[in-house]
Amino acid sequence: MQSEPETVCNVAISFDRCKITSVTCSCGNKDIFYCAHVVALSLYRIRKPDQVKLHLPISETLFQMNRDQLQKFVQYLITVHHTEVLPTAQKLAENDEILLKDIQGAPDPTAGASIDDENCWHLDEEQVQEQVKLFLSQGGYHGSGKQLNLLFAKVREMLKMRDSNGARMLTLITEQFMADPRLSLWRQQGTTMTDKYRQLWDELGALWMCIVLNPHCKLEQKSSWLKQLKKWNSVDVCPWEDGNHGNELPNLTNALPQGANANQEHMGQCKSLEYQHLPAHKFLEEGESYLSLAVEVALIGLGQQRIMPDGLYAQEKVCRNEEQLISKLQEIELDDTLVKIFRKQAVFLLEGGPYTGLGEVIHRESVPMHTFAKYLFTSLLPHDAELAYKTALRAMRLLVLESTAPSGDMSRPHHIASVVPNRYPRWFTLSHIESQQCELASTMLTAAKGDVRRLETVLESIQKNIHSSSHIFKLAQDAFKIATLMDSLPDITLLKVSLELGLQ
Repeated sequence: MQSEPETVCNVAISFDRCKITSVTCSCGNKDIFYCAHVVALSLYRIRKPDQVKLHLPISETLFQMNRDQLQKFVQYLITVHHTEVLPTAQKLAENDEILLKDIQGAPDPTAGASIDDENCWHLDEEQVQEQVKLFLSQGGYHGSGKQLNLLFAKVREMLKMRDSNGARMLTLITEQFMADPRLSLWRQQGTTMTDKYRQLWDELGALWMCIVLNPHCKLEQKSSWLKQLKKWNSVDVCPWEDGNHGNELPNLTNALPQGANANQEHMGQCKSLEYQHLPAHKFLEEGESYLSLAVEVALIGLGQQRIMPDGLYAQEKVCRNEEQLISKLQEIELDDTLVKIFRKQAVFLLEGGPYTGLGEVIHRESVPMHTFAKYLFTSLLPHDAELAYKTALRAMRLLVLESTAPSGDMSRPHHIASVVPNRYPRWFTLSHIESQQCELASTMLTAAKGDVRRLETVLESIQKNIHSSSHIFKLAQDAFKIATLMDSLPDITLLKVSLELGLQ
């Protein structure tokens, strides 16, 4: 085919069961994606199939030739491609095994694969490795991070299409990440990796999560990936969850199924989607849909009790992931089916024991539930006010700021070095957490206007759980504003709440 007046490119494409299994082009383009010439020829084959001549496998053609024709065929082939073919022809001619009569048949690359052979789309593994190695060597400059994110997006697209090359391509990318010489350098120097580099590792781990949780994969594949992930994890330079060395959770180990909320950060970003119930076949209960199951899993994951990780980056990631998943849930309009699920899960979270962040007893360093509880409160309030307040009031606690730990609380040995003189763990996101606690309290005060009993209960919770004087003063201001709205008479009880908080 001709791409420019001066250039003619020779393109060859092999197909097998509706997939392009190999491509070659004389343009010399070095990229993991098909060059324009391969794309053009593929489109031509799709749009004008009648104009593309089909050939029988070369073995069939050779079978129909007599001895003289075969000799002429070989000699012409050697003459046309003298330098490329002659050494191989001489080697094969001198191989006695080929001439043995008891050897049946010979390979034919034009005959296609056997029906039992696996077929997958063409992927230039060498180019993938070279591209990733090049981008990593640029150290985040010249848009290399953007290029790596494009590769990750390509893997995600492959997984969406159930293309087996998705895991294959991610394996190649991971191998280059593990071979990055900066990992050894950072480890030797005791320095942390850059935030951009951490984000790339986060994406890498999230994609492995998608692969190992894929219900369409065979057990043999998952077993193979598990073995590979454990092998990478055993390498000394494999970075840890927060980008430092010596902490709990290695990035790649997190790809193994460990929780319902594992992949919160990497959900779809399309804001115009309309969610609707689709029937979920092969499940036990009637009336369930993929939407209802997804919402229920999200609620279970958000409500799980989990220890706040070490390190600023990991703690910020916890907050960011929670907020992003809640934002996704807020796009869904609650109907009777979903409200029923919210009620059921709220009860489970309150009575679920040590596995839930809203249970009666939680670890002192458990991730607070303020942001999640605020969402639950606003969702349940129009349908079950008693349950909504019970959930929100339970979530108001912030045990990490209590002067003494609850009875039975066992401090973890690896936290000894991170405890400051006042015995508080190093929570770098504490100011954000306290502001979320204040927002939850303000939301309850607003909803309880006119209800003396509830206002007194919320006030008692604020006085017991909020330790920041600035936040208490802010709540006093909020209560005053709510009590003196222009469209209604002043709420005396709310004004008393405002006064008590102000005096405190």
